[in-house]
Amino acid sequence: MSKCRVCRAPAVIDLPRHNANFCGDHLLQLCRRQVEKAIKDFRMLEPGERVLVAVSGGKDSLAVWDMLLELGYQADGLYLGLGIGEYSDESGDYARAFAADRGVALREIDLRDAHGYDVPTAAKATRRVPCSACGLSKRHLFDSAAREGGYDVVATGHNLDDEAAVLLGNTLRWDVDYLARQLPVLPAGGGFARKVKPLVRLTERETAAWCLIRGIDYQVEECPMAAGNRHLGYKAALNGLEQGSPGTKASFYLNFIENMAPLLAAHRSAVVDGLNSCERCGAPTTGETCAFCRLVETASAHDPVPVELVSGKRGRR
Repeated sequence: MSKCRVCRAPAVIDLPRHNANFCGDHLLQLCRRQVEKAIKDFRMLEPGERVLVAVSGGKDSLAVWDMLLELGYQADGLYLGLGIGEYSDESGDYARAFAADRGVALREIDLRDAHGYDVPTAAKATRRVPCSACGLSKRHLFDSAAREGGYDVVATGHNLDDEAAVLLGNTLRWDVDYLARQLPVLPAGGGFARKVKPLVRLTERETAAWCLIRGIDYQVEECPMAAGNRHLGYKAALNGLEQGSPGTKASFYLNFIENMAPLLAAHRSAVVDGLNSCERCGAPTTGETCAFCRLVETASAHDPVPVELVSGKRGRR
């Protein structure tokens, strides 16, 4: 049986990128230190700031919420009901259970009740992949909820695997606009809160282990509308590289942040300087009306669409 590198107790996980095995207690310690390092190095949070955590009910968002609470931050949650059938119903249950167990605040916004559409309907109405409408809706609503609630920071559960996969896709396309914005911290501006990603130094496997050891129940099913998402393919490619050369993902992403992101600062500033305020909601936009308001206009006028007609899945096994 493998032993923990720190205390020589039986190990619960092997982490090849650290060339070590860890027991439960020391795995939690490693995760805390990685999150604290990310917060400090990238100046994500300051004592006393109010944090709104974007909560999906999955392992990453619940893990980051749990870690921030444990580190003493004033962190509330926001769950968006996206209308993705049973998947959304169950995801909301996990988020509510977490909040109830810890006695912390969880705000909920139902997309259809608030804006007249859900993600399956938006996908059908716009004839775009569901993840596009989903991501746009979440970004806008987390921003607006933070502004309305007086929060200083919005924290999301994006982990190292997520960020490395997005970086790979943006690099393959040399999408400079997206590369310039792919940072662990996006500063506040235009009345909107700062956005931070405290899990960028932790892998998906490590956050799953955190939840297991901490006894956090979470939604383990993949979103039924994510099938065919290109980022899943990028993750698989990076996992293959990681298996042959542990540490590849961390090196790829963190070296980009250290060495390449500063070179894109001027481009990033030029893009920000060129933004206007949406005439309807005040959000930053390149035109008169932001993409979210256009999405609401199109999707809310469409008849509701069952998730099965968009995802191609008619039930779960």
